[in-house]
Amino acid sequence: MNDTAPPKLLLVDDEAALREPLGEYLSRQGFAVVQSSSAAEARSRLRDARFDLVLLDIMMPGEDGLSLCRHLVETQDLPVIFLTARGEATDRIVGLEIGADDYVVKPFEPRELVARIRSVLRRASRNAPATVENEAFEFEGWRLDPLKRRLIDPEGAIVAISSVEFRLLMAFLEHPRQVLNRDRLLDMVQGREAHLFDRAVDNQVSRLRRKVEVDSRNPQMIQTVWGGGYMLATDVRRVLLDD
Repeated sequence: MNDTAPPKLLLVDDEAALREPLGEYLSRQGFAVVQSSSAAEARSRLRDARFDLVLLDIMMPGEDGLSLCRHLVETQDLPVIFLTARGEATDRIVGLEIGADDYVVKPFEPRELVARIRSVLRRASRNAPATVENEAFEFEGWRLDPLKRRLIDPEGAIVAISSVEFRLLMAFLEHPRQVLNRDRLLDMVQGREAHLFDRAVDNQVSRLRRKVEVDSRNPQMIQTVWGGGYMLATDVRRVLLDD
């Protein structure tokens, strides 16, 4: 996010009666808001411009919000807050497990939404890598470039990694051989505002294991510490990149 420019939000909702007044309200609160009425239109907007955060409805004609969110976390490092009338716990878990950063149930108080947007943006800024420009992490033949948010496997291939997976991996790499319990991982990766459940943390760890472990069913690097949480059981080196 550019400190000199207002945060740029993409508001995606097929209900014009909600989307348009909400967009105007957020603009008055100091955000630059671009509106989209469908996932297809949102994809076009995302190709044409950079955004700091996406506000995304789940239930839309055509491609739904869950599908679009899955695409975003797999291809872009972009925070997502769901706006939806579906408030059951299972729906919240599904959305957060996909990689959304927060979840607001309609009808909501606009001031609460603004507070949540600012909280997610602060967390994204706080979780920005505090490394020198050309520094990377190496572990077991893997390399993570924090500034480019690029994960490279031991054979040199780039492995796609979502925003949540990146933050989770950073938490482990910055605290190797330390036990991180679920509460601490919530604070470091998603923030307590997201109201995640232990199951969601476990599923995010499982997703990351499928990316970096030889056998995710018998993990050697990201180990479960029963009753305690998880630990990256390997050494980590900080190295300087050539370019």
